[in-house]
Amino acid sequence: MSGGFIAQVPLRWSDLDAQGHVNNALVADYLQEARVDFLLSGDNAHLLGSSTIVVSHQVEFLRPIRFSARPVEVAVRVGQVGAATINLGYKVRHDDELAARARTQLAIVRSGRPRRMTPAEREWFASRSLPLGPLRDLGQWTVGEQAHSYDLRVRWSDLDPYRHVNNVRAFDFVAEARNRLNPDGEQLTRMEAAAAASQTWMVARQDVRYLAEITHRLEPYRVRTGYAAVGRTSMTLVAQIEDPLDGRVLVRTTTVLVCGDAEGNPIPVPDSVRRGLERWPATRLD
Repeated sequence: MSGGFIAQVPLRWSDLDAQGHVNNALVADYLQEARVDFLLSGDNAHLLGSSTIVVSHQVEFLRPIRFSARPVEVAVRVGQVGAATINLGYKVRHDDELAARARTQLAIVRSGRPRRMTPAEREWFASRSLPLGPLRDLGQWTVGEQAHSYDLRVRWSDLDPYRHVNNVRAFDFVAEARNRLNPDGEQLTRMEAAAAASQTWMVARQDVRYLAEITHRLEPYRVRTGYAAVGRTSMTLVAQIEDPLDGRVLVRTTTVLVCGDAEGNPIPVPDSVRRGLERWPATRLD
């Protein structure tokens, strides 16, 4: 992806996770910062806020981002432009190395409902449109009836200026749920069990599709997670964020995790992962 708009996103020390590199959810935050800068750079700046919603993300993580004074560079390119939707592609670089590739679909809305872009709005995007290569297809899955269940309460700080949960927080919510995904018991989280065995889990890919807004309330939401597939060194999980009060599915995600040693080199997945596939199986739809 050459050309396009380039955004410089400074790193923060607080972006690092317990493994000493930028948390994968923060990469989605960098995409958001770059996307905002891109829209503010031109004639469609008025679409920011209540006129645009994120429909989906696909993020492919290629290498960890370590902290340094040098900013993350995010290249943004416009892909296919529809009557009411825009597809964006990204390349995320740090220290001259490619760290991630991503895709986002945006929808133009009015009062929360899709609307057609005006000719001028569409022309601004279309004049910058170039083909985007697809990312690998992960298949269509749904969690099964035996899915792992985790209740999660929204924090006030999870909200964005538009008074609903920011789209990036969905990455955090499903991460919280899968950290509790330990088939060997509830005494240790999955990451604690991995650390005890000198292992680590690295997110290689995360796809997120947003179906409805998540708002702040005292009652918790529910994240249900299932195992879609287990390979030699990786596993694929599917999750959905639900409203237990009315049964609605608000967000669906697919995540590919790679098992690694203390240095991050891929190693065979532990037997407990295969037990998880038996205990919480997902269902393939395609």
